[in-house]
Amino acid sequence: MINFDNKRFRSVSTTTNGDVTGETIFEYQQAGDVVSATYAGGAIEFGHLIGLIDSEGILDIRYHHLNTFGMLMTGICRTTPEMLSDGRIRLHETWKWTSGDESEGVSVLEELISED
Repeated sequence: MINFDNKRFRSVSTTTNGDVTGETIFEYQQAGDVVSATYAGGAIEFGHLIGLIDSEGILDIRYHHLNTFGMLMTGICRTTPEMLSDGRIRLHETWKWTSGDESEGVSVLEELISED
């Protein structure tokens, strides 16, 4: 199982209906099969997520954040991790807003190395 504790991620791609950009940094923590993260940057003032890792390593996540337009946004996300050849983690996310227009999207996040 992949360990997410103290890992940092940045978006490398997302659909246009999302608030996350390449300026958004996610800082993950993990305790057992529970992951959480805080995130901020770009169009996001501050956000938090919490999720569970299932037996296949898939993350079932709930998130909420305040964007730079002053809107509180909430959503759900299913995240499939991938180990890259250089040892970093890539996250493939399928998400849906549970606020606003309730649209769906996809994003890809990649782990930042310590120099980033």
